[in-house]
Amino acid sequence: MQGPGVPSLDQLQVFLTVVETGSFAAAGRRLHRATSAISYAIANLESQLGVLLFDREQTRKPVLTEAGTAVLSEARTLSMSVDNLRAKVKGMIEGLEAEVALVVDVMLPTARLVDAMQAFESRFPTVPLRLHVEALGATRQLVDIGVARIGVCGPILTDVAGIEHINIGGVDLVPVAAPSHPLARLKRIAPGEARNHIQLVLTDRSTLTEGQDFGVIAVKSWRLADLGAKHALLLAGIGWGNMPEPMVRDDLKAGRLKRLKLPEWQAGIYTLNAIYRTDNPPGPAAAWMIERFLSQLK
Repeated sequence: MQGPGVPSLDQLQVFLTVVETGSFAAAGRRLHRATSAISYAIANLESQLGVLLFDREQTRKPVLTEAGTAVLSEARTLSMSVDNLRAKVKGMIEGLEAEVALVVDVMLPTARLVDAMQAFESRFPTVPLRLHVEALGATRQLVDIGVARIGVCGPILTDVAGIEHINIGGVDLVPVAAPSHPLARLKRIAPGEARNHIQLVLTDRSTLTEGQDFGVIAVKSWRLADLGAKHALLLAGIGWGNMPEPMVRDDLKAGRLKRLKLPEWQAGIYTLNAIYRTDNPPGPAAAWMIERFLSQLK
């Protein structure tokens, strides 16, 4: 009896992309191929392996069969091994980068960013640095599409296939409002009171977190794509919102903003991660930049 055939790396990539994106059409868009080409590649892979990987009859979207789930685990392992092999070879033949493109989450404290960039300029004076500042999923998106070689992003959207992430600490988020705001004038904020006032919420420029809210309490919220604009509105007494503590530290000390003690607010750390694509690992200068962010924790 003839055993299963040998699938190509391209077929496995198509398979993994369909699983990650949730549909043949979405996989086609990510891989820049027609949906029919994606369907053809999956059909050929199923034919070679002798098993059905997706159930196409019970639902409109492809759902993994039992065999597909088993194949998925092995396909991910193989894909990671190939990425690691390419990364090692690339590291051996690659010299210093012509340029380093970095994207950072807007929540990254300015002092940490300035320290890293000053040290980078001193260590690699001949390497230009291209900096992008984004929020939420937009940071990972720029790494996904290759605009940025490395990134510093928040706690969401890092645990995905093809993305390596390294924890580099985090930042405290605190709810604040201007002293003139009704919430700031209360001696004690009752449970649910914050829901009755406009909350300023940082929104995502990308579609990676579409339909998701993070830390939203109020019934009415204003969405802003710029943290600086959110800061200005808070100082003006328009709404309340969560801000990275280093950014409002001086405002709290000077009395321009007041920290709110909200019964429903659970204090926490906004985790920061250095990320890069496993198939496009950082070169010497970009890797040094990641190490600099790590050294700031010591």
